[in-house]
Amino acid sequence: MKVLRQILESFRFAWMALKSNLLRTVLSLLGVTVGIFAIIAVLTFVDSLEKNIKEGLSFVGTGVIYIQKMPWLPESGGDYKWWEYFRRPNASYAEYRFLRDNLKTVSAITILSDRGNSILKRDNNSIGQVRVVGGAENYELIYDVPVEKGRYLTLDELAAGRNSVVIGYEVAKALFPGDEDPLGKSVKIKNMKFIVIGVVKQEGQGFFGNTTNDYGAIIPYNAFRKLYPTGTGRWNEAPSSIALKGTDKDIGLVELENEIRGLLRSKRGIRPTQKDNFALNRPEAILNVISGVFDIVGIAGWIIGGFSMLVGGFGIANIMFVSVKERTPIIGLQKSVGAQNYFILFQFLFEAVFLCLIGGGAGLFLVYLITFIPLGSLVVTLSLKNIVLGVGVSTVIGLISGIVPAAMAARLDPVIAIRA
Repeated sequence: MKVLRQILESFRFAWMALKSNLLRTVLSLLGVTVGIFAIIAVLTFVDSLEKNIKEGLSFVGTGVIYIQKMPWLPESGGDYKWWEYFRRPNASYAEYRFLRDNLKTVSAITILSDRGNSILKRDNNSIGQVRVVGGAENYELIYDVPVEKGRYLTLDELAAGRNSVVIGYEVAKALFPGDEDPLGKSVKIKNMKFIVIGVVKQEGQGFFGNTTNDYGAIIPYNAFRKLYPTGTGRWNEAPSSIALKGTDKDIGLVELENEIRGLLRSKRGIRPTQKDNFALNRPEAILNVISGVFDIVGIAGWIIGGFSMLVGGFGIANIMFVSVKERTPIIGLQKSVGAQNYFILFQFLFEAVFLCLIGGGAGLFLVYLITFIPLGSLVVTLSLKNIVLGVGVSTVIGLISGIVPAAMAARLDPVIAIRA
């Protein structure tokens, strides 16, 4: 109980010392404030940017493998050999059916193709820059398609390739202004009529601009092939992709990837000595590259902020040495009436930690104010992790800066200190 009371008394002495030299206190904590602001601001921007990019890439799905002819990243490292990849065949509907009937470690499989910058018309109204997607069975199981009005495509419509369409919120708003109900009405895609059976829920502006669902239209894959050439081998055909979603038991989708590679090589007649003429793309590969880039930016932020923290730490240590010198007679008086060494040590150590915590708190407050600045589609958020990190770094800097002056004060001889 006595020790706890003395520790609390050390807190009180440290706080009184800071208040008695207010101007010196403010000037000494500026270095810590700048350092914490630099580190936490960079980490906050990096975390927010990474989060926004990953959310913007959510339309490619999670836990999905894509069979395509062009890889998203260079295969086996090195250069991106596009001239080799370009000669590969596109994924075909026959290959989709073959994999659908033979794969055992898959929870959902579909084939899709899309054409951006399409124009949809309805009477005198039209909208451009629409992404028309042709999806087969299980498309809605791999991608999130939150239908707000009407319904999604049925199995019969998908199999028969009927002219039914699910349109995005902004597409419905442009083609059916006012309170007009779009369900059951017809729209034209390349002068072919499609009946609107559903409207997707509004998602809003994404990090990469217009979202897929808001400015999109989903039709059966077999209906899409009536509008745009697929599987023809022509240079201008709309390339198809086979998307496969794994199971929860298949960690890392290793089994699914191996099974796809074996079946597809067999289907295409690829010899054992020949390389794959297809690419198995995974969204995780892009996200890993993005995370690697942001890790480098985060390290740069630590280096920049570290120099400021170093200067701030030296400033705190210098002030603490001055404080010990000024209060030497008081230290001698405290020791003469029975104050233990740890009481004096804690008194100055708490003062150094208080200084750094106040400076760190000011730096965190400045970062918090930045989160209110509008930056377009980039949403900046100060996370609890970064707040704890800022407080922790401030505490460590305070301990390092104050330990030597506090130890010197604790070891002072009371008689010599009083005479000083």
